[in-house]
Amino acid sequence: MQVRELMNQNVISISPDESVSLAARLISRHNIGALPVCGDDGTLRGVVTDRDIVLRCIAAEENPKDMPVRNIMSRSLSVIAPEDDVRAATHLMSEKQIRRLPVVERNKVVGMLSLGDLAKCNKCDMEASKALSEISENVHKP
Repeated sequence: MQVRELMNQNVISISPDESVSLAARLISRHNIGALPVCGDDGTLRGVVTDRDIVLRCIAAEENPKDMPVRNIMSRSLSVIAPEDDVRAATHLMSEKQIRRLPVVERNKVVGMLSLGDLAKCNKCDMEASKALSEISENVHKP
């Protein structure tokens, strides 16, 4: 099964120059855990998660209205192509300890794949369970 069959194609993204406050509102409004950060040309520049907002802005006692997303986004990214096999995605998510994976085609974000997307697929139950358990296991290690 290809990634394109499971990915969410309704991608909500944000510019690196927008405020962390706007990123938080978008994450809340759309009930998502991560936003791709894209340049004006649509290319992926980074990802900002709800965790990034809490740890890199709020906990650091920065003002989310004044701080641009570029200051807290993750730049070291793992991505996958829509034609890649879902097993490759679960392996990458497990290996990199990530729950959401941008799907990129011709340097543009065309979708997002989450562990939740994998869990909804009966054919992917084992892969999603394995990836989640490995991510959770490593998060709780001292």
